[in-house]
Amino acid sequence: MPKRGFTPGLLLLAALCAAAPPAFAAAPVAQPGLAGEASIEELEKFMDVYERVKARYVKTVDDHTLIKGAIDGMLSALDPHSSYAEGRDFDDLQTLTDGDYAGLGVITTIDGGFLRVVSTTEDAPAWRAGIKPKDFITRIDGELVYGLNLEEATSKLRGEPGSKVKLTIRRAGVEKPVEVTATRGVIEVKPVKWELRKNVGVINLNIFNGKAGEETRAALEAINAATHGGPTGYVLDLRSNGGGVLDEAVDIADLFLEQGEIVSRRGRSADDIQRYYARTGDLARGKPVVVLVDAGTASASEIVAGALQDHHRALVVGEQSFGKGSVQSVWNIGPKRALRLTTELYYLPSGRSIQGEGIEPDVIVPQLTEGDRRARRDDVREADLRRHLLAEAPVEDDLLINSDPPSPRFMVTPASLKSRGVEDFQLDYAVNIIARSSPAANIADGEGRKAVPKVG
Repeated sequence: MPKRGFTPGLLLLAALCAAAPPAFAAAPVAQPGLAGEASIEELEKFMDVYERVKARYVKTVDDHTLIKGAIDGMLSALDPHSSYAEGRDFDDLQTLTDGDYAGLGVITTIDGGFLRVVSTTEDAPAWRAGIKPKDFITRIDGELVYGLNLEEATSKLRGEPGSKVKLTIRRAGVEKPVEVTATRGVIEVKPVKWELRKNVGVINLNIFNGKAGEETRAALEAINAATHGGPTGYVLDLRSNGGGVLDEAVDIADLFLEQGEIVSRRGRSADDIQRYYARTGDLARGKPVVVLVDAGTASASEIVAGALQDHHRALVVGEQSFGKGSVQSVWNIGPKRALRLTTELYYLPSGRSIQGEGIEPDVIVPQLTEGDRRARRDDVREADLRRHLLAEAPVEDDLLINSDPPSPRFMVTPASLKSRGVEDFQLDYAVNIIARSSPAANIADGEGRKAVPKVG
């Protein structure tokens, strides 16, 4: 599918480890001169400190260490996603964004100085070792992981395929630290899987890499062929999807839309706006669509969920999403050196920004197969990160907290669900929303029992 003028280097990343392929663009054009006397005074402050450290610090320190530290500090003062990479970090960034890489297959962020898991890649070493979203990784091979930037922390997780790494995990609800050992491997990024459940096509989209749009189209076509064009509807599972390339998000939303704006990208100035539109051709043929989201649904995933929600094309089900609505540009600024800088925010068709807010589901459904998670604000999202950017019209906290009494249908226990063969409550709920909308479902379900006309 032809691309829509995607600017090289523009990414939507929930965390550095999201394997989304930016092209490394040329360095930005330098602006002539400084902003004035105030800028000169600030630079003089910097030079005063720099010279004093060089002359009086207890140990000799080289220029590169000081300048690199100054750059890292400058960018960390902006927002959680702007960063500088060089040497090994540059190689890691380029390798990750190219697709396959050696490591554990985990998307992380820094929270309170510690490394916190946003999501894990299905079937990857971290997933097989039992590492879960929201886990804190406090030690790697016995070494405390605290106070590092994201690049430094995640580089300790990567290594040669076949090598082992011991992780110490702190997990909510578990009193003692959890020790796990994972074997690093080559993470083969498979963005899309699909299956049929009760004549409902389920598409599991794991990441927005350069193949995501093409493979989602292929999954839709395969579902249509397997059902002779007659699936009852579709579930697009975006849970624990940390995002990736903007252009792929636009392509995927376009598969379900006939027309209209999908997203806009807006920079510093009022006239710095780029809009992306759907083209004619709804591959889902107007049939019902449910989009599943959770706290790990971030960035490009939120574009898709938000666009389909704004166009009333899909019902969004699950838990409030992460809330990352910023765009990072990546520039190659020298041999093995790259600057990643937040340059824009994206806006959904209705004009709303989800930066720091997230996508609020149309139907809030906790993941009961993992225990009672009705207290949704226990999940870490963009708004919980230090120095996160604020949306122009932030919602009030009482709108983000579900204080209503729990619905009776959400009082079921994990044990009772397991006894009924339900391994994924949210997915089962989403499939049933669509399956029970079929006229045939009002007569009997697949096991001959009389079905409920709708989920309520």
